[in-house]
Amino acid sequence: MAKTFTEIPRERPATPLLDRVITPADLRALPRESLGELADELREFLLWSVSQSGGHFGAGLGVIELTVALHYLYDTPHDRLVWDVGHQTYPHKILTGRRERMTTMRSKGGLAGFPKRDESEYDTFGVGHSSTSISAALGMALGAAMKAEERRVVAVIGDGAMTAGMAFEAMHHAAATRANLLVILNDNDMSISHSVGGLSNYFARIWASKSYIALREGGKKALAKMPAAWDFMRRTEEGMKGMVSPDTLFEAMGFNYIGPIDGHDMDELLRVLANMRDLKGPQLLHVYTTKGKGFAPAEADPIGYHALTKLEPVKTAPAKPAVQKKKYQDVFGEWLCDVAEVDRRLVGITPAMCEGSGMVEFRARFPHRYHDVAIAEQHAVTLAAGLACEQQKPVVAIYSTFLQRAYDQLVHDVALQNLDVTLALDRAGLVGEDGPTHSGAFDIAYLRSVPNMVIAAPSDENECRQLLHTCWLHAGPAAVRYPRGTGPGTPLARQLVALPLGKGVVKRRGERVAILNFGALLGEAARAADDVDATLADMRFVKPLDEALVRELAAGHALLVTVEDHAVMGGAGSAVNEFLAAQGIAVPVLNLGIPDRFIEHATRAEMLAECALDAAGIAAAIRARTAH
Repeated sequence: MAKTFTEIPRERPATPLLDRVITPADLRALPRESLGELADELREFLLWSVSQSGGHFGAGLGVIELTVALHYLYDTPHDRLVWDVGHQTYPHKILTGRRERMTTMRSKGGLAGFPKRDESEYDTFGVGHSSTSISAALGMALGAAMKAEERRVVAVIGDGAMTAGMAFEAMHHAAATRANLLVILNDNDMSISHSVGGLSNYFARIWASKSYIALREGGKKALAKMPAAWDFMRRTEEGMKGMVSPDTLFEAMGFNYIGPIDGHDMDELLRVLANMRDLKGPQLLHVYTTKGKGFAPAEADPIGYHALTKLEPVKTAPAKPAVQKKKYQDVFGEWLCDVAEVDRRLVGITPAMCEGSGMVEFRARFPHRYHDVAIAEQHAVTLAAGLACEQQKPVVAIYSTFLQRAYDQLVHDVALQNLDVTLALDRAGLVGEDGPTHSGAFDIAYLRSVPNMVIAAPSDENECRQLLHTCWLHAGPAAVRYPRGTGPGTPLARQLVALPLGKGVVKRRGERVAILNFGALLGEAARAADDVDATLADMRFVKPLDEALVRELAAGHALLVTVEDHAVMGGAGSAVNEFLAAQGIAVPVLNLGIPDRFIEHATRAEMLAECALDAAGIAAAIRARTAH
């Protein structure tokens, strides 16, 4: 039985067995009976290492035994392990040569928080977004077959990720190809109900046993010329499974389903995986696990312990109280509740991001107007479109990086029909330690080319509140993009006021240079404007662009500088360039934003500095341009 820890180790724990495992080859050299002890050491080391670096750890704690068993039984990296999303892969990283770098997790120049192909040959597929594992693993299995290579392929997917349509699209195709593929469904939240008990475990062991498999395959061959008899045998087997297994859906899709089994029972995992390892065709193993397993506080609160912030050293002197600033997600959540209280047409929609989007209070207060559609971004957007057809006013709370998954629905189902849908785009711009898989660097580019769209970019908390209201009142599709984390500390005005659509404001008057800021970098732009004595405009809207203000600033300055926390290509600066060109206005323009490359994980401040989007970088870029 796995050890349970109640505290996070402050000192690096002694892990004599784990220390012997540099690669999975070392793991496979260990005696089978020592793997339980290894799992205990791995769990304790993970607790300690994440306390040093911060990062996701609840999901990793839940797959300790599964990770050990997979690397023990499969010849990785020759055999392919494909992980979904990647929150759960810290144990995988520890066992694949990166143990001594775990304290660099998610820091600049350190390990990535997700699997990354150029980080290790054991990371077979780069992930970060949900529900891609089965598609990628199927491609690998088909590719190996094309090369006539003997290679096993395993996809590990969580029950939450299994809610996305892409996972079922991949399973449908896998069944059609009859590829040799094992899908492991890691059920840690009972999103897919499981029948826990002796009877289901007993039958799971039977169905995965070599004797049953041999009998089943032998019977299939023997009855090949007797279709009626084979059909009876098949239906009988499905009926037995239907009585004691959680779902026959996977069997109906063409997968051989085994489970559910206890994902923390090392002996059971090893026995079942060993029996399934060489089966031909699509296989699905259903394991149930506990998120945060082995750390009592995380088992009690898996959502609260989804990730852990870095533990700072204990200080003897009392720390100076920090200034309390609101997170943008909380600004959104408060606005949502304030409007819902006075307008029954408001409906809140989220694709499995209730806590992250600040919707917990809304869910509690307005349950009949709250819809968590699971990891189904496409459905979320078209659901909103349908609601808008019935004169409701839906708000889709979605991360910028995840709206990419629903682009066709945004264009075809919402914008083309000019439906009244408001998009609250959280995590817009550079997000920090989660890195490029989660950065919202492209939403302006992919939104502003769509007719009927309104795009707002607030510069602080109160402007976010008011622009959310402005866009919600607008009778058509609109998006408000705001960053991860806290704002500058601007107090919120309780009264909601609709700001003039497509109008910016001048914050500072200066000489020769005018800075046009779009969004949350206003503070950095303001310090740069003070440094170089520039005019500063808070543009507020990317679309419609405040053309009158752009024209005025172009007429009175020798250089226009656009600043945005977004890709330079196709961004707000491009909108300014296009307007000036269309009007025949000849004025030099300097576009500052995220360069044409993916920015690797670091703190948000480090990422901004790397892109020269902090105050010093903005001022230096202006001086360099005006020096000649």
